[in-house]
Amino acid sequence: MSTTRYAELGDFLRSRRERIRPEDVGLVPGPRRRVPGLRRGEVAVLAGASVEYYTELERGAGSQPSDQMLAALARALRLSHDERDHLYRLANRPLPDQGGTASHVHPALLDLLTRIDRTPAMVCTDLHAVLVQNPLCVAMLGDLSTRPGRAGSFIHRWFADPAARQVYPPEDLAAQSRSFVADLRAAVGRRSPGDAEAARLLAELRQLSPEFEAMWAEQDVEVRRDERKRIVHPTVGMLDLHCLSLFSEDGRQRLLWFAPRAGTDTAEKLALLTVVGTQAMYTEPGR
Repeated sequence: MSTTRYAELGDFLRSRRERIRPEDVGLVPGPRRRVPGLRRGEVAVLAGASVEYYTELERGAGSQPSDQMLAALARALRLSHDERDHLYRLANRPLPDQGGTASHVHPALLDLLTRIDRTPAMVCTDLHAVLVQNPLCVAMLGDLSTRPGRAGSFIHRWFADPAARQVYPPEDLAAQSRSFVADLRAAVGRRSPGDAEAARLLAELRQLSPEFEAMWAEQDVEVRRDERKRIVHPTVGMLDLHCLSLFSEDGRQRLLWFAPRAGTDTAEKLALLTVVGTQAMYTEPGR
């Protein structure tokens, strides 16, 4: 990438950083802020980068940022869809597929996610690609947003890799499979006929999983809105939860949050999980 283009990338990142207040992204402002907007270190933390790496980007130096890093920066800086696309072009990267893990997160859903800190929550696409999670959700399920391509869809991993199911009790697996398939049928139906992304995912699932093929043939359709989830965490044990959804206007994204069921000890376990954090995580977590 040319030196000029790198300089433009650094200038753009700096301008977006300076317009955001800490409270806009869930941070405590703190005293004696000598710079407008966010500090470089705060953007680095929000994007999961080192301070040194992000500082080099703003200076117009360093290596070309990856697609994953660009997506993380776009979310940390609350970029609009057009700003996100401009960021990718400045970095000389192709624009990501709309439904993949680098998708632009709906601003209202991202804002709500930022303000939720006492219950696990995440934003995912209608094809079950996890886009972003709050820290408690990462502590409960691991980081689900790092897989590229169709592997970024959790429903793909659910039927392609048995390890993806390990956080559920065995007696709950069949019901979860049916729920995934019925919800996917609703999502495919909402999309335009012949949608390429949905068609590729569906074709691969039908080919690789006899279980999926059999359930798909049953024609069940049901949007997942409020479900019971029992999740087995390796440190705090069984979590008994309501899983609820809030959808974007077009239905392409949803905010999922997990609320403790009344009459259980799940609230206390989630409080403990905020302390435990990500010290003990799954090899291949599920949701």
